[in-house]
Formats: sequence, C-alpha cells, structure tokens
Amino acid sequence: MSVVRGIVGLLFIFALGFLVSSNRKKIRYKQLSIMLVLQLIISFLCLHTSGGEQVLGGISNFFSWLMSQAEGGVNFVFGGIAITKGSSVFFFNVLMPIVFISALVGILNYIKVLPFVIKWLGKGINKITGMGELESYFSISTAVLGQPEVFLTIKEEIPKLSAKQLYTICASSMSAVSAAMLASYMSMVDGKFVVVAVFLNIFSALIISCVVNPYDPVKDGITMDDVKKEEKDKEKEPFFQVLGEYILDGFHLAITVAAMLIGFVALVTFLNNVFVYFFDFSFTHLLGYVFAPIAFMIGVPQEDIVKVGSLMATKLITNEFVAMGELANVVKSLTPKGVAMISTYLISFANFGTLGIVSGSIKAIDAKQGKLVAKYSLKLLLGATMASLLTATMVGLFF
Repeated sequence: MSVVRGIVGLLFIFALGFLVSSNRKKIRYKQLSIMLVLQLIISFLCLHTSGGEQVLGGISNFFSWLMSQAEGGVNFVFGGIAITKGSSVFFFNVLMPIVFISALVGILNYIKVLPFVIKWLGKGINKITGMGELESYFSISTAVLGQPEVFLTIKEEIPKLSAKQLYTICASSMSAVSAAMLASYMSMVDGKFVVVAVFLNIFSALIISCVVNPYDPVKDGITMDDVKKEEKDKEKEPFFQVLGEYILDGFHLAITVAAMLIGFVALVTFLNNVFVYFFDFSFTHLLGYVFAPIAFMIGVPQEDIVKVGSLMATKLITNEFVAMGELANVVKSLTPKGVAMISTYLISFANFGTLGIVSGSIKAIDAKQGKLVAKYSLKLLLGATMASLLTATMVGLFF
C-alpha cells in the first residue's frame, strides 16, 4: 500500500510540474529517470540496510559531538545567565553553535578541502545525470555553504547566466540546507532524517527543475570553465581574515534566524489566538485542512494528514525552525511514517522569507538578474516546495 501511494504521490508531483513547465517538449526524461533511480537507491541504502543506518547514526553522532564542542564558547560568553533547571534556551543551545560550525566550514574552505570535495562531487553528478557542470557544482556547494554565501562563489558568472540557468541555481539554493545548520536541525529532528533529506534534496531540486524549467545546459548556459578562469585571478586572503569573516557570518546568521523566529512565532501566536477567539479553532489548524489534501496525495497516513498539512503550511509561511518547533509538540501523536515524511520535508529553505533572501542576494550582485528572479519568484517557490514534496514522497516509499 505504501508503494502504491508513493507512486501516486510521484505522479501527482510530476503532473503538477508538467502543468507549469515552461517547455514540455524539452523535458529530458532520460536524465529525470536516472536521478529518480539514484534517489530510490539512496533512500533504500539509508533507511533499509544496516550499513546505511550505521552511517546515518555515525554522521548524526558526529554533529551532536560538534554541538557539544560549541558549548565551550557559548558558556564562556553566556555562562553567567541563570537558566531554570531542566530547561533549554533555543538561542544558546541551537542557534549559537552555528557560529562554531561556520568557523569550521571557513577553515575547510580555506585549506581547499571543501572546494576539492565540491568540485569532484559536482563532476560526478554531472557525469551521471548530465544536468550541467555549473548546475551540478552549485547543487553540491549550496548544500555545504548555504545561502546567500553560495552565490558569491559564482558572483562573476551570475550576470552572464541565462534565465533558465538562473532559475535552476536559485531552486537548488532554496531546496538545500547549509552544513552550518545541520547540527542545529539535528537538535530538533531525528538526525537520520536530516542526513537523508540533505542527500535527496540535491537531486530533488535538479529533478523538479528538469520538469518545470527544461533546457540544454550546454547550449543555454555557461560552464565551469568560466568559473575556473575567474578563480585563478583571485588573490588569496589572509587566514585569520577569512576565519573572522566566517565567524561573523555565522553570528549574523544566528541573529537573523533568531529575529525571524521572534517575529514569525509571535505572528502565528497572534493569529491562532484571534482565530480561537472568533471561530473557536486556531489558524494553524485551518491551514492543516487546507494542506491536508496535498499531504494525502504524497502518501502521508490518513490519520496524520491534518497535522502534517499544518506543519507544511507553517514552514511555507514562516520557516523550517518554526515548523520544527511545532513538530516537537505533536511528534508523539504521529505515525512513524508521518514523522519520517514531515521531518524530511522540513529540511530545506523553501519558504517566503528565503525567497526574499535569494532575490535580494542576486539583486545585490546584478540588478538586472535580481529583477528576473523577482519576476518568477512564485514559480521558484513552487519548484522548491515541489522538491521538498518529492524528497518526502521518496522517504515515504520505504515506510
């Protein structure tokens, strides 16, 4: 039954993609099929083999260990603040470790470990899928560096990108999550689902772009050769300058997330209380019924569709952290399959707030390209959301 509903979910997603496709005749079904098979293999190995489960457990434990290492710096700065025994402060325990993880990412990037990994993984993905050198490189780099930083790695090329190529890289940036955020996510969601989602999202963004935004990457875009020429001309900055920039970027990211959470959680609380006062049911409960048909179509168990639909809507209008906080309140009332599907669905940046960040980042680099992104912003958000649905559906097939 799970397989049947999973297939129905895939058909639903691709039917929607076909409906909004910019050029149905150019959809490359061979590349599409290859990436879907890769997702099936990844899902099976991660969720249905002892080796895969051990690897996922090892990665999850490693990031948990990194979180514990970050406590040294957090406690040194905030250690004098009294906290009620047995309680946990989200800002200290979840957001502040981002600063430490960001510093590690900066070091690995400076000593050329990350560029090496990104380069060859990107080459491998392009070799297998034929989705384009730049697109494959960007899908990996965005999963490591996150946004808006990832756009700086191709800053010189952004003005030269075609509209179709620009759509694909923006969709990838909204469908992935940065390495600096993984430890924070794992403190709120089962680590194995975070890791599986990271792997699957790389292909989900490319698959949806292949349907919604089909084109020939060789004829309609620039290649990695252009990026390499620009990199050779760049002067290497001093180590501690780079490290300081990454630390500050991590801190700014944590502060930005904290500010957005304060505003969004307060707004949702306000709307819930207003709806309860006038209509005797909450705003998020209403959204649950609105998104319940989508949750049902992708294979979420029927008893979970309203709660899962509410979480899907919460992520879309706020962000993934707010939705993860809500998930913690209802996780015990969901089935294992429902938990797996909504957990993996939440691991991406597909929401209205991120849409503004992407559009603003591109506009800051090139005003003309920024206007282009803003023009198809809703289609971009739809594509990124469909990528999250595809990831969740793939996971649901194995429960």
